[in-house]
Amino acid sequence: MSMSTGVLVSEEEYLHTVYEPDCEYEDGVLIERNVGKKRHSRLQVTLSAYFVRREKLWNIEAFGDQRHRIRAGKYMLPDICVVRPPSPDEEVFTTPPLIWIEILSPEDRPIRVNQKIRQLLEFGVPNIWVIDPETLESEIHTPQGSRKIEDGILRVDGTPIEVPLHGLVED
Repeated sequence: MSMSTGVLVSEEEYLHTVYEPDCEYEDGVLIERNVGKKRHSRLQVTLSAYFVRREKLWNIEAFGDQRHRIRAGKYMLPDICVVRPPSPDEEVFTTPPLIWIEILSPEDRPIRVNQKIRQLLEFGVPNIWVIDPETLESEIHTPQGSRKIEDGILRVDGTPIEVPLHGLVED
């Protein structure tokens, strides 16, 4: 999920610099994200396409690697996020999305993932999906609690949103 680079950067400089791949930011420190592995990348693009094809049907808009300002001095990026339209009229979102999706990398450590989930719940994200691209094992985290997905289908309660992971990746 992340590794600090140790270089102090102003918030203004962070917001006006293009990083490849994009970094998260916390109180002057750039936080590298683990991205770019084949399965991670493929799952990210496949999931994104699945959401985009259903935007009208589900009344959603999907974004990849969209910066979110969690608080002053703290910026995080989901692999994918889903919002209700109209999407925020800002380059860096300041409101929580409906769904925040984290696709794990082999380098991700449970303690860091859990810390990120806590921060996202505090920010007000109602649905956080954490997916292992190797096994498709998944968890959903909501303000009501966390649970492993047993049937391979990620859902958002009270909506028609259903994502059958195994069917997606096999297609």
